[in-house]
Amino acid sequence: MSFPPLKLNKNEERRIRGGHLWVFSNEVNTKVTPFDQFEPGQLVDVQASNGKSLGIAYINPASLICARILSRDPKHPPNQSLLVHRIKVALSLREQFFDQPYYRLLFGESDFLPGLVVDRFNDVLVVQITTLGMEMMKDEIIAALQKVIKPSSILLRNDSSAREREGLDSYIESVVGDVPDTVIVEDMGAKYEVPIKSGQKTGWYYDQRMNRQMLTGIVKGRRVLDVFSYIGAWGVKAAVEGASEVMCVDASAKALEMVGVNAALNNVDDKMSGIQGDAFQALKELREEREKFDLVVVDPPAFIKRKKDFKNGREAYHRINKLAIQLLNKDGILVSASCSHHLPRHELQKTMLQSARHLDRNMQILMQGYQGPDHPVHPAIPETEYLKAIFARILPV
Repeated sequence: MSFPPLKLNKNEERRIRGGHLWVFSNEVNTKVTPFDQFEPGQLVDVQASNGKSLGIAYINPASLICARILSRDPKHPPNQSLLVHRIKVALSLREQFFDQPYYRLLFGESDFLPGLVVDRFNDVLVVQITTLGMEMMKDEIIAALQKVIKPSSILLRNDSSAREREGLDSYIESVVGDVPDTVIVEDMGAKYEVPIKSGQKTGWYYDQRMNRQMLTGIVKGRRVLDVFSYIGAWGVKAAVEGASEVMCVDASAKALEMVGVNAALNNVDDKMSGIQGDAFQALKELREEREKFDLVVVDPPAFIKRKKDFKNGREAYHRINKLAIQLLNKDGILVSASCSHHLPRHELQKTMLQSARHLDRNMQILMQGYQGPDHPVHPAIPETEYLKAIFARILPV
């Protein structure tokens, strides 16, 4: 099978040869292969300037990332068979690390399926498609998932803001079986009821799983504050691991209701309380009330979504970490996380240290966390490495 060529400018193939999967629009020789000759979502043969094939990709001429490579081998073009193979390879990785079927099954580029994310909740799959090329393969994706996983139901959570950049509509749709509003997740010794239809992203954050597990042994008997708690992943885990008291802060009243549900599910509801409101304001009010905690978790949404947001976003990380430190008892522990790819790990450390020093405190880094193995990093694509969690001891001078 042959595909129309998409020819690159001279020397623009180096990044692709190095393993990257993205082609940017300014890398294409539009004089030889003009964009207007392609249909959006069409499969193309990405070629170096000398005509040598680099891989088969889907194209969206209207996007800055105009093509994303799905296959390096012309003998195995993108189709349902290739999808089945990739899903099986991804599944084998997850089954090596997790003995229960709760994990991110597919992580886009890192599993060599750019634009496709799938979270598994036992026999329920939640699928996110963020690119036009993958949207056009939707039927094949669903069929491949059914063949490999045999789920009872599949939900499409195609309401990500990333779809706007691809010119795609936003929608949520049940495509296989009767999808429940909520599912139960078993996660590192705790259970959670997760709102897959109405919650954030796919409803749950598997990526912090290994980092939450590091609470074991350091929260027993401690008073804990969970900031940006969502439905209580950190807070409920802390209570399960023996915290004496846990307070959760979140802007969403519905999320805090789910914290209560999940606390009861784990028989720790007598330890849990919540504050609904803006995190920055809530922490200021707790400080004014002279509240103190032994451990504070700060796990905010991405304050830096684009490179141009770096300055303002870094200031937000500085402010929230400073507020958290002000609420710590002497010899307290700050757990500070960031899911912003554009905030490197060393910058998060620097921000935490500056926040501590601004309050005349010393800081020791105790442990560092990363995204879990169901969110593997593609070494040629820095954007796939995004999650950071730093456990730090905050001391008086």
